[in-house]
Amino acid sequence: MQIAKLPEMTKAPRLYEKGTASMWEDDHISGHLLEMHLNPEIDAASRKISAIRKTVQWITSHLHEGQTHILDLGCGPGLYCEMLAKAGHRVTGVDFSQRTIAYARQEAALKDLDIEYLHENYLHLPFKDRFDLAMMIYCDFDVLIPEDRNRLLQNVYRSLKPGGLFIFDTLNTKAPETMEVPSRSWETAECGFWKDEPYLALSETFHYAEANVILQQHVVCSEPDTKAVYRFWTHYYDPETLTSILEEQGFSEVAFYESPLPDDGDGANEMITFVLARRG
Repeated sequence: MQIAKLPEMTKAPRLYEKGTASMWEDDHISGHLLEMHLNPEIDAASRKISAIRKTVQWITSHLHEGQTHILDLGCGPGLYCEMLAKAGHRVTGVDFSQRTIAYARQEAALKDLDIEYLHENYLHLPFKDRFDLAMMIYCDFDVLIPEDRNRLLQNVYRSLKPGGLFIFDTLNTKAPETMEVPSRSWETAECGFWKDEPYLALSETFHYAEANVILQQHVVCSEPDTKAVYRFWTHYYDPETLTSILEEQGFSEVAFYESPLPDDGDGANEMITFVLARRG
């Protein structure tokens, strides 16, 4: 490992500069992510099962009685999809991870649940006037850079039936303080989340206050001289800005709600806001 290169590699990059690696397509990391999704006691990859139940109850409280066709964007292994299908709704789940979609399909077959799962990038949705509700949970909306965010909103708008709902959650302006940005840490392991061989991981968060963006950057080093830089750009929003963004894409009746998630006593859920918008 060339120590002299680390200061340059670990400094704050330009806004929205991409990393050199993607964990969603890494076979080793995707296995760990699936395990985290399925652990009902932790808020990682997916929220705790108690929080998922609470979220599903809150979402369905905004729906008309009777069967509703629901699109779950970033559905992971189908934890929300299964609850919604068992409640009598038609459900389509979309996720970029081939491993989690394969698991979701397998579980749906075992449980005899009629759920459509698509291994697809939700920036390329093919639907038109099909769904009563589109949902995007666990702050996935926040990781999209502006160009991709607008493309997603256009796709969601087109996928919804007239009058259909888009429900998602987002970080609010309490996020930088709650997440204690900036911060820095490091990890060494013989085998762990990032690799199945010895590695050093240098992790740091940066705050780009002028853009309301937090960057979580992980520089993972292993022998002989391989380095992978993972960057996760995460936005936080105030109601005025987000209302303007949604209305520019044709949405109306934008409403904001305090998080319905259970209080774990750490204050983390206070930085999450749920948003409802309607296709005009």
